[in-house]
Amino acid sequence: MALAPAPLAVDNCLTRNEWICGEYLLTRRTELADATMQHLGIVLASVVLGLVIALPLAWLSRRYPRLESILLGSTTAIYTIPSLALFSLLVPLSGLTVQTVVLGLGLYSLTILVRAILDGLRAVPPEVIESARGVGHSDGALLLKVQVPLALPTVMAGLRVAVVSAVALTTVGAILDAGGLGGMLLDGQRTNFKAQVLATSVLCVLLALVLDLLLVLVERVLTPWVRRTEVAA
Repeated sequence: MALAPAPLAVDNCLTRNEWICGEYLLTRRTELADATMQHLGIVLASVVLGLVIALPLAWLSRRYPRLESILLGSTTAIYTIPSLALFSLLVPLSGLTVQTVVLGLGLYSLTILVRAILDGLRAVPPEVIESARGVGHSDGALLLKVQVPLALPTVMAGLRVAVVSAVALTTVGAILDAGGLGGMLLDGQRTNFKAQVLATSVLCVLLALVLDLLLVLVERVLTPWVRRTEVAA
């Protein structure tokens, strides 16, 4: 009885463990897409959380100058804590979950967002504020209808930095099994899977670039007067 021939070993970029491998992208495209969406979700949630906290802190710093150094110093102190240490400090509060990563990244974004919002509010000309008060604007209406719109260019610049920073720092959340591209990147490094390391790294860079571009477009839509000023100049 003749023996069946041994199957031929498949020879492709995966078996050769090459850095650039189209076969990997084809076979793992669903997994990569899911990880990218998870990464995006963590980034957006953390930046939104940071904005929700930063807006009142910046307003308090602007309204009560004595609080400014305390609030800015506190947010800067948080940013100096290494990410692994910060996540470890937050684990007793929210556990080994994605919420810990979102909370940590939200706190990190404060040092950028609070300063950007505060600088934006300071950039509003005093005469504009006085004119708004003269036509009967309350403090709340003055903030929402005058100060915030005029502060948007500076705020958006800070938001862009915060978003790009969050894309990078979200990869560190892999230590808490938070998902996203960081988990795949860490797995690729552990197993020396070159194609996975390169693909997830490139996707992180592309995600940061796409989000930055989208924020630029949003800023142009929200601040049409800036474009008119540039054209006039």
